[in-house]
Amino acid sequence: MSDFLFSINVTLPIFLVMVIGWVLRQIGMLDEHFVTVANKFNFNVTLPVMVFRDIASVNIREVFDLKFVLFCAIASSICFWGIWGLSKLFMKDDSIRGAFVQASFRSSAAVMGLAFISNIYGTSAMGPLMIIGAVPLYNIYSVIVLTFEGETEDGKRETGKIKEACVNIAKNPIIIAILLGLVVAFLGIEFPVIIGKTINSVAQLATPLALIVIGAGFEGRKALAKIKPTLWASIIKLVIQPLVFLPVAVYMNFSGEKLIAILIMLASPTTPSCYIMAKNMKNDGALTASVVVATTLLAAFTLTFWIFLLRTFGLI
Repeated sequence: MSDFLFSINVTLPIFLVMVIGWVLRQIGMLDEHFVTVANKFNFNVTLPVMVFRDIASVNIREVFDLKFVLFCAIASSICFWGIWGLSKLFMKDDSIRGAFVQASFRSSAAVMGLAFISNIYGTSAMGPLMIIGAVPLYNIYSVIVLTFEGETEDGKRETGKIKEACVNIAKNPIIIAILLGLVVAFLGIEFPVIIGKTINSVAQLATPLALIVIGAGFEGRKALAKIKPTLWASIIKLVIQPLVFLPVAVYMNFSGEKLIAILIMLASPTTPSCYIMAKNMKNDGALTASVVVATTLLAAFTLTFWIFLLRTFGLI
């Protein structure tokens, strides 16, 4: 029961902030212009600053575990390429494929993951290490699939898409923030208090603003029309990924906070930044928002189940 209450306390407030955004849109306080501008602001400023802060704050030299980081990177890669490949075979609607793939494999590792890990273990270096292993690939793979599956000019060749994907990766503000954060972390650079507080203040805007925007931009009728891909993405995100990779992690002798970090990487709700990237890269925002809402609600139950299972077997 304590695990369930904790999961509810983490996921329900996130869902309620999205509800606030939706209500504000319905009463006319927020409009489409706000959603568009806030999406761009989040994509270019607050999310990159948050990711930079989370990575730059880790003492990588002391806590770095190559085996753990490689596992996170390889598992994330298999999930992405596997989901994209299967969607090519079974998904008939090409227009939603990019949004579906991104929402199915990409977790809220930075936003919700650290909260779960810190609640169980207190201060932990495994959360940021998991972010180093997975989040850069989350963003690179998302740029690739959203570029290739998004709306493009008629007649655009594959070589043009490859070039566009490379350009989008190079100029993606979140990927740039990850690289800068890694440099700062490896060099052990410490910012003056005034700069550190400024970075933290901007970073703290990222999650609540993203959730408000998701709620304000949520289109109920369009989401209901796409309930089938929403449910499939949610099942893949919350059930199938951990079902496949948690036994592998246990076989490789990961336990304790490392196993919890892996669980969060595999089975936490779809990150709100999926919606921001999908909208900014001309992919299906309605489906993405629908998956974010659904996985956030369902994760209170699925994460509780996985945590209960791991505790039952004495792994955490």
